[in-house]
Amino acid sequence: MDEQKRLFLAVVLSIAVLLGYQFFFAPAPRPDNLNQDTPLQTADSPESDSAKVSDFTPQTAPASAQVTQAGLRDFRTITLSTPYYTIAVSEHKAAVTSLTLNDYRETNDEGAPAKQLVAEELAELTGGIFSIESAKGSIRGLGDAVFSSDVESTDLSLNQGEKTITFSWTNPDGITVKKVMTFRADSYLINCDIIVQNGSGMPVNDGISMSIPGSFNDEIKSRSRFAFEGPVAYLDNHSTSIKPKDIEDKDTYSGVVGWAGYTSRYFLTAVMPDTLKDATLKLTYANDVVTNRLVTQMPRLDPEKQNQQTFTLYMGPKSHKILSRYDNLLKKSINFGFFDIIAKPLLIAMNYIHDIIPNYGVAIILLTILIKLIFWPLGTKSYKSMNEMKKVQPLMMEIREKYKDDKQRMNQEIMGLYKTYKVNPASGCLPLLVQMPIFFALYRMLYMAIELRHAPFVGWIQDLSGPDRLFHFTFSIPFMDAPSGIPVLTILMGASFLLQQKMTPTAGDPMQARMMMLMPIFMTVLFINFPAGLVLYMFVNNIISMGQQYYTQKILA
Repeated sequence: MDEQKRLFLAVVLSIAVLLGYQFFFAPAPRPDNLNQDTPLQTADSPESDSAKVSDFTPQTAPASAQVTQAGLRDFRTITLSTPYYTIAVSEHKAAVTSLTLNDYRETNDEGAPAKQLVAEELAELTGGIFSIESAKGSIRGLGDAVFSSDVESTDLSLNQGEKTITFSWTNPDGITVKKVMTFRADSYLINCDIIVQNGSGMPVNDGISMSIPGSFNDEIKSRSRFAFEGPVAYLDNHSTSIKPKDIEDKDTYSGVVGWAGYTSRYFLTAVMPDTLKDATLKLTYANDVVTNRLVTQMPRLDPEKQNQQTFTLYMGPKSHKILSRYDNLLKKSINFGFFDIIAKPLLIAMNYIHDIIPNYGVAIILLTILIKLIFWPLGTKSYKSMNEMKKVQPLMMEIREKYKDDKQRMNQEIMGLYKTYKVNPASGCLPLLVQMPIFFALYRMLYMAIELRHAPFVGWIQDLSGPDRLFHFTFSIPFMDAPSGIPVLTILMGASFLLQQKMTPTAGDPMQARMMMLMPIFMTVLFINFPAGLVLYMFVNNIISMGQQYYTQKILA
């Protein structure tokens, strides 16, 4: 196969890999050794919950115990504002029904509201986030309980220190459940103690199930092809993503759990046991809602005994900077899939540059330059090979013309030409293919990094996580997602591909040459809806590559 066919094949394969990557490598693979049939377990260690069984003195059941099944008594919603967020916790199920993030907005439009992590429809359908249930049903009524909180005001603020709110409920059997939530003014983390007190005359052998539901409608399904959205967990020392479509086939996973939750492209909702422990994940998917339930076993509770389980709750950004502050496993939620080992250092490097120059667009440019410098020798080798191929092009043209009716003889003569002039057609492609993992890792990182969400660059580029659009049109444009506009940076990137193509040795076959000239158009259409941060990287990379190619050809002339 001659050089131009090899080059053409390399380009086509590269694009095919780029497109196929989303389907094969985007979500982190889930472990195959998880046993669906493993029963609910208790960690057999000194730190297990069995060590937390203690005596208690039964108290008179509160008014909530008198609630009949005919309906719920009136309940309040407690709202607490901190410097980081505003949270609403309902006495019904003691669940989080609203959480808005002060430092993030729903959109990049001026005056956009704060980012809401609990959609109103989701709260109505499920009752909220972090509700608790009895794993085996022996604590009657817990799944729909109305708790009583120990605060008088329903509108609280916390500017420094900590604030603890206790939600209590006792069922008709005399079993009391307390959910003690401790909020911190300087953290997204919320401490949550679940205390079960057996005031009945019978032993209780059960577990606690905590729910983390998430919306999964058609719009989210489409988005999740490019950045996984759905139930996640840190299970058996691996970050695990469970595709909602797979829940029907397998809805139970057991193992050592570090945390479990629900992720979107930029945000995470998770519950984390105080220590790594054997637990079970139970998942359901119905009515556009996927629910991830963390089920932990309690030790046997005899009458007048109580058990306390401690968890940490998190609802916030998947920011490497923020999660790295906490001494726990939540930082493992930032996972870029197959190329995580490359993407994460690139993210750290980009953030380090941003700390010096507070503009993520500039950080991407400097990161691109750094990567090009690292791979400069490989690039030079590739361009030298192209230059050598350019020198033998006239001879190749003669061979093609002379043996145009004998393809086998033509290929033999071309291979002989390569051997005579010591030219290796593959040497021009291999350095480029070696760099492909870097491109994929950068693509994944730039697409998922919350640091780029609503991050401005210059001029019309005010959101590096979205496509660049100069002006917004009221009409649609083929192949372009809303909003419609002029993709200036994408057009410049396409022009740089075209210039690169003109600098590459021309193909001897006119048909191949015409097809290769279509590649810049194809790449422009392909990138038209990509994040501006990724397009910026490709544009800068092309400019530097052209400079390196020009310099290499000049010194070899």
